[in-house]
Amino acid sequence: MDTLPYAPLLGIIALALLWSALFTAVDCARQQLNGHGAPTLPAQGLVLGASLGKLLVLGLACLIGQRYSGEHGFWLAGLGASVTLLVLADYLPRRLARRNPQAFLDLGGNLLKLPLALLQPLGCLLDGCAKVILRPFRLQPTAVALHPQQGATFDEDEPTETSQHGLLEGLQALDKITVNDILVPRNEVDGINLDDPIEQIIEQLIISRHTRLPVYHDDINQVEAVLNTKLISHLLPRAELTPEKLQAACYEPYFVPESTPLQMQLLNFHKQQRRMGVVVDEYGEVLGIVTLEDILEEIVGEFEDEQSLDNPHVHPQPDGRFVIEGTASLREINRTLGWHLPCDGGPKTLNGLVTEALESIPESAVCLKIGRYRLEILETEDNCASKVLVWTLAR
Repeated sequence: MDTLPYAPLLGIIALALLWSALFTAVDCARQQLNGHGAPTLPAQGLVLGASLGKLLVLGLACLIGQRYSGEHGFWLAGLGASVTLLVLADYLPRRLARRNPQAFLDLGGNLLKLPLALLQPLGCLLDGCAKVILRPFRLQPTAVALHPQQGATFDEDEPTETSQHGLLEGLQALDKITVNDILVPRNEVDGINLDDPIEQIIEQLIISRHTRLPVYHDDINQVEAVLNTKLISHLLPRAELTPEKLQAACYEPYFVPESTPLQMQLLNFHKQQRRMGVVVDEYGEVLGIVTLEDILEEIVGEFEDEQSLDNPHVHPQPDGRFVIEGTASLREINRTLGWHLPCDGGPKTLNGLVTEALESIPESAVCLKIGRYRLEILETEDNCASKVLVWTLAR
């Protein structure tokens, strides 16, 4: 090394710096996608590759510094190399990988396949050594009662443990629930039809409670944009809104496949900096919309006050029964009333549940039993059960 000219040494440093930055970016992208991207790359090989590249840069930089001006140059070169590695081989690659993780993961799968195959055995060996070293410090598992019925006495901290356990279950369940399970159906979507007169659009916007509305021509299947109502709210009281100003307050729609797991969609909302998506099926037909608030509600819904009857679709009766609108979501009903109506892999609304159970178009004055729930159809409208009386049977 002492006889090598500076040019080859600087070239090796540049290549090692690029090597380390690439491994760091791919590892960050792998963590960002949390296993939902392809291909799957070994974590041990990525960490080892990035570390070897950084060590090579630091070692060669110190060697060049020592050759140039002795011990003083050794320390200055080491300090400069450390700062360069922090910026160019750590912070910058991670920031770029968070912006577009899938691209870096695909790049790593193409370029790093052979290096990772060579590094993986050594990475696994080092990982095993680390586990052996840390074994004396490993926390021993403790028994925790998952349900109140499993113990006779409880301390004051138990509700917190139960809530934490429920939160973990709610987060894990996001991967089993798809966007199609919680979407707002297209017939309930409050959108702006650009073919309507501007006066009618203004009246609609005044009474609308939503911040973001899909904008379309004639049919919601032709969604062209999403309107941010905050940008035009000051124009509504004096009817100063024009089609041009309406278009200026719109931005490109964000389309979401119906089969996307909620965990992935939560990540996509963060990555795309969006709060609402238009849900489409495999043929491109619009099924409805999903919002960030809908997903968060799935996580924290179980922690709301039980028997919280703030659902506008659920109307409690004096005798303890409930009149529920047929368009009500089964998940919302279960969350509001603490029930367990079947809602996984089947109908999404109460009317859909009734139609599936009857295997025909529902008619009024028809009663049916689903599990421990009794349902009586009170009203039908447009071949749908519009109002249903529901109560639970004593066990």
